[in-house]
Amino acid sequence: MSDANLNQLWARALLEELVRGGVRHAVVCPGSRSSPLAVASQRVEGLKTWSIIDERSAGFFGLGVGKHSRAPAVLIATSGTAGAHFYPAVIEAALSNVPLVVLTADRPLELQGWGAPQTIPQARLFGEFSRFFVDVGLPEASDVALLHLRATAARAVGIALRAPRGAVHLNVPFREPLAPSPEAFGEERLSALAREGRSGALLTSITPSARQPAPHAVDEVRRRIASTERGLIVCGPRDEEDGFAEAITALSHATGYPVIAEAASQARYGGGAGTLSLYDAILRHAPFAQTHRPELVLRFGGGLTPKVPQQWLDASGAHIVLFSDDGALVDPAHRAAQVIEGSASAACEALSRGLSRGLGRWAQSFLQAERLARNTLEAAFAEETALTEPRIAREVVAALPSGANLFVSSSMPIRDVDAFALGSAMPLRVLSNRGANGIDGIVSSALGVAASSGKPTVLLAGDLAFLHDVGGLLTAHRHDVSLTVVVVNNDGGGIFSFLPIANATEHFEPLFGTPHSVDLSHAASLYGAEFHRPDSAPALRASVKVGLEGGLHLIEVRTERASNVEYHRKLFARMAAALGDGPWA
Repeated sequence: MSDANLNQLWARALLEELVRGGVRHAVVCPGSRSSPLAVASQRVEGLKTWSIIDERSAGFFGLGVGKHSRAPAVLIATSGTAGAHFYPAVIEAALSNVPLVVLTADRPLELQGWGAPQTIPQARLFGEFSRFFVDVGLPEASDVALLHLRATAARAVGIALRAPRGAVHLNVPFREPLAPSPEAFGEERLSALAREGRSGALLTSITPSARQPAPHAVDEVRRRIASTERGLIVCGPRDEEDGFAEAITALSHATGYPVIAEAASQARYGGGAGTLSLYDAILRHAPFAQTHRPELVLRFGGGLTPKVPQQWLDASGAHIVLFSDDGALVDPAHRAAQVIEGSASAACEALSRGLSRGLGRWAQSFLQAERLARNTLEAAFAEETALTEPRIAREVVAALPSGANLFVSSSMPIRDVDAFALGSAMPLRVLSNRGANGIDGIVSSALGVAASSGKPTVLLAGDLAFLHDVGGLLTAHRHDVSLTVVVVNNDGGGIFSFLPIANATEHFEPLFGTPHSVDLSHAASLYGAEFHRPDSAPALRASVKVGLEGGLHLIEVRTERASNVEYHRKLFARMAAALGDGPWA
């Protein structure tokens, strides 16, 4: 391949190595200093280029690609403050172990520190949240420089993909010319290896360490399982599919342990009998919670979103074993007695060998409580005509087809999906940014998932999360990405009404409630989305199904923030009371 000038060769070599390492999506933000990288992203085979105007939105779009595909996208920004807008996405990538590659173009050394425009110190811009940083240096027409560039790119993408996965940052300075204008640079003196790398392979391929859990550690846990009937499997947020739902179901039947499966664990949907969805409600029944304290807990994924079950586990006194895919330690209460690193699915398979308890009396007791709570929840929903926030969560999930993606915003939507959307054997991919638990970049993250998967994708978000990233809809409009956005609009920050601050200050509404009175239909008009405003459960399901046919859809469901807290409390109380005296009293 012939390159117009040295900058073009340098940019192409860098992106070629990233593609050979598994990168398939380039997210490019407009800018001058990054021109060589932007042009190269369109030339390198195997790379899909997405042009996104806002760097913050671009960062979360790339994050969404990585969350779904488990392969890194590459973000490209010009020099100056542009790259700093990637910071929130880099933080989320670090805390939720999502692979990501960040390229920040830069000005050459002679322009640093002398007031040149769009010039800031970019070394280690992302601090401890970047797994790896290198300034690759200015382009140089020599074998040694090009081979070093290719090897560094190969190393960077390998680090992004190995445990613990996360973002890597390469700073890429360029002198002019930045455009692909012809300029001789002695290309004929370069070796074929420097110019083209290894055809179809990385220049330097780094094989990651084996992800199989340590056999002696697994054997020790298996022996403990064999001598412990009162066990529990707990699945917190986890992005990877990798047959996890089936592996967890098999482990449940082998051990006789019921499964607490958070909505975003990849275990609630596509699994089988033994999986609990309404654990937040049944653990609010004091006699049940007291008599069902486990002696052994097998934990997968992150910490649980709802407080009541997490606090119950922390206070149970059980021997807790944490299985960590990425070496992440999510145990803020320090209750885990043992951490086993390696593939969670492989750990499930290893633990299941030689065990065949089936779901006996211990597990059936949990499942009976779940049935009672489920019947009560269905009855409560059947009695009401208004679309409450718990009902919205339930209806959105129920409207999804097999294999669809659901991206759920932090704050109340993830809590309502977790508490009120029932599990099923039908596979769904439920994703959420639960690393830093922020509401920023939610629309853009969901778009990244939709773009990466090519499958029907729905976003469920609160109104503040939606407004925080409403500009993300521009990417859907410009690139014709299909996404159905369901916004629960209670005119403010609903989650704060559940917190002590709600009754602690007369300034609650302006500082925490933050009403905005925005008519969301204007956002739909601005970005060319089809707008829906359903006022009943059947209408909401119908709107979601229309959205899933393709295109950009914005579904606004209005609710009452003032009554939301009391409704949640009454619904939880009614579901817990349904357990009655039972055999556990």
